Amino acid sequence: MSATTEGVPARMAAVAVLLVSAATIGGALASQHVFGLVPCKLCLWQRWPYYAGVPLALLTALAPPSLRRAGLWALALLFLASAGLGAFHAGVEWGFWPGPADCSGGSAPSGSVEDLLKSLDTARIVSCSEAAWRFLGLSLAGWNAVTSLILAGIAAAGAGRR
Repeated sequence: MSATTEGVPARMAAVAVLLVSAATIGGALASQHVFGLVPCKLCLWQRWPYYAGVPLALLTALAPPSLRRAGLWALALLFLASAGLGAFHAGVEWGFWPGPADCSGGSAPSGSVEDLLKSLDTARIVSCSEAAWRFLGLSLAGWNAVTSLILAGIAAAGAGRR
């Protein structure tokens, strides 16, 4: 098999990971900025693999076939870790284990004490142990775990092609 024929499935896997991961992080950002779902600390942590994964998937898709496998394995590991973060957060929501003690949304405003007191009237504290939204019984953290496992599987399948 030639290098160009060998590279097609790997490139397709990288493009699939790129598109799905970009759509997923776009959905998370839209849920926050358009629909007003304030993320908790664990929700924000779950975004980091996507922030790293989108450019890595793009670089992997554009890379020469000789480097594409390494990029896909890195994506598989990244999204496997992302699935672990999602599963951990879903477990916190279901009460299987405790979350971080400081797990709340928002941050302290800068400015005067008066500004701080005013912000307390409108602040929405988001607990990591409460799901903001569920679909088919899974919270966004649970869906992140599922999506991340799928992304890891796509990347691993593309990396495993010979």
